[in-house]
Amino acid sequence: MPSFDIVSKVNWHEVDNALNQSNKELAQRFDFKGSDTKVELKEEAFAIESSDEFKVQQAVDVLHGKLAKRQVPLDALDAGEIEPAGGGRARQQIKVKSGIEEKTAKSIVKSIKTAKLKVQAAIQGDSVRVTGKKRDDLQGVIAMLKDESYGQPLQFENFRD
Repeated sequence: MPSFDIVSKVNWHEVDNALNQSNKELAQRFDFKGSDTKVELKEEAFAIESSDEFKVQQAVDVLHGKLAKRQVPLDALDAGEIEPAGGGRARQQIKVKSGIEEKTAKSIVKSIKTAKLKVQAAIQGDSVRVTGKKRDDLQGVIAMLKDESYGQPLQFENFRD
């Protein structure tokens, strides 16, 4: 029976490249001189720290630009609040979502079932497997899911006939 998997992945190599490029740009920009602005990747989350909130926001904009150029979907980012750090500084945590959470997976399965296509959807860890008798039904599911938004990017892989 034909099947495919719905996953949400991020290319970590491209994320690392965007991080290095944004740190390089922040070190060269005149408006960031003396602010000791840092963008680091710790445990699948960006930690941005600078001298004030405005510079943190500007560093986030630079990071978003570099990620977009490297085709990392910005939907995969979950930005936290800008909070004060020690010494009058400011910091922000931005988590990188990788894998489909159980709540999102359940809503995907629910929307597939309400579409009344002749397919079965099953949650398997951090992905959703969709199986059906006809390839056209599976392609209909892919088209339907591309039109909807789940707060994170979805990829369709492992298509088997």
